[in-house]
Formats: sequence, structure tokens, C-alpha cells
Amino acid sequence: MASTKPKKKNPRLASGRKRVRQDIKINAANTSLRSQYRTSVKNVEKAVLTGDRAKATELFGKMQAIVDTVADKGIFHKNKAARDKSRLSAKVKALAAPVAAAA
Repeated sequence: MASTKPKKKNPRLASGRKRVRQDIKINAANTSLRSQYRTSVKNVEKAVLTGDRAKATELFGKMQAIVDTVADKGIFHKNKAARDKSRLSAKVKALAAPVAAAA
């Protein structure tokens, strides 16, 4: 016999109904920012893999702003944001190092 999930009850109080409406909006905004965060990090990593130093540094600057925003809003922990920025910064700087050594 398949058990069905219990139906979710709607809040009775007006304050509870308002809280549900707010939670839906906040959840959508957080989901969007989380997606931007991940996309910006992936874009920088792709630029690093292709070896395009100019594009990687440009995307890294944009990524830093997004990462800081997400960390300030508490969507990701500030230490995770700092860790991601640090790791990507090292990768971008590593692209610049061979060029400087060759010159």
C-alpha cells in the first residue's frame, strides 16, 4: 500500500500567511543569487582552462562582486566565499606567471 504525503496545512493567522508569501519571494531571490554565484565561478574556471588571461582577469573581477554580495546576504558562508575567491585568484595569477617568466 502506497502511503501518501500528508497535505501541507495553510497558516490560519494573517501574519503566518504573510510569512509564507515572504518566504517564497526570499527563496526565489536566494536561488537566483546562488545560481549567479555558481555560474560566475564556472565562467572564471573555463577561462583559466582555455588559458585566456585577459578574459579570466575580467571575469574574476565580476565574480568577486557577486561572491561578496552572496556572502554579505548570508546565502553562502563568508569563509566559503573567501576560499573560492582565494583559489580562483591563485589560478588566475598562475596564468600570468608563465607570461612574466617568458618576457
